[in-house]
Order: sequence, then C-alpha cells, then structure tokens
Amino acid sequence: EETALDLAKYFSSLDKIKRAKLQELEQIQDIGPIVAKSIYQWFKEKRNIEFLEKIKKADIRISVPAKASAGKEKLADKTFVLTGGLESMTRDEAKEKIRELGGDISESVSKETDFVIIGLEPGSKFQKAKKLGIKILNEKQFLSLIS
Repeated sequence: EETALDLAKYFSSLDKIKRAKLQELEQIQDIGPIVAKSIYQWFKEKRNIEFLEKIKKADIRISVPAKASAGKEKLADKTFVLTGGLESMTRDEAKEKIRELGGDISESVSKETDFVIIGLEPGSKFQKAKKLGIKILNEKQFLSLIS
C-alpha cells in the first residue's frame, strides 16, 4: 500500500510508471533496489501490459491521492510507523489522518523514522524504535499531535 502511494505521488499516472527506467524507480524514497526491480519487471511483462490495456479500455480511472492542503502540513516531512492496536481508530484511519496532515507512513522502523506510534500489544517495531532512539508516541500523545 505504501509503495503504491509513493509511486502515485512521484509519477501521478500508470503510463509514467510504465515508462520509468529502473534507475528512476530506485531513486524514489522508501523504494529499494529489489522492489524497484520487481516494479520495473512487472511493467515489462506481456500479461500485465494487457491487463493495463483492459483497465484503460474499461475507462477505469486511477486517482492520485490528494496532497495535504496549505496550512494542513503539520506533519510534513515526518515518517511514522504504527505498531499494536489503537483503541480510538483503526490503523487505516490513523494512516489516513497522518497523510492528510502531510506525513508519510512506513511499515518498518529505520533511522529514517521520526515517530513510532504504539498501541495495545506493540510488537518488535517498538523494541527496534527504542534501540534506535526514535521518538515513541502512545495513542494519547498521537491524538494530541494530530488535533
């Protein structure tokens, strides 16, 4: 899901992704060489090209997610990782709110992560965040940040 959003933000259309060079895919933040190669190869396979043509002929439109509106970029240039279950909202709702405010979501903790949001029964991401010294927010702190 996050890779699809990264591609949509960077290219804004399937045709542009289809024409992308491998090196260009590798330059997109959060897309490494293995994933870039997989994407590149997917868009070169005959059956996938035929599938894309069927989508185009059926007039199915792919929409690019809206960027945070001016003044709502409270979380711009911040990357969040979620771990554990939240009580007040679903994980998808939390991700949507972060994106609305200009933030990015990652599925894994790295030195590039700004915040790890922990809910009930957080997993190994919590431990890794502590080890890397990444700012950890509980649900109440997260809700305060986004309000």
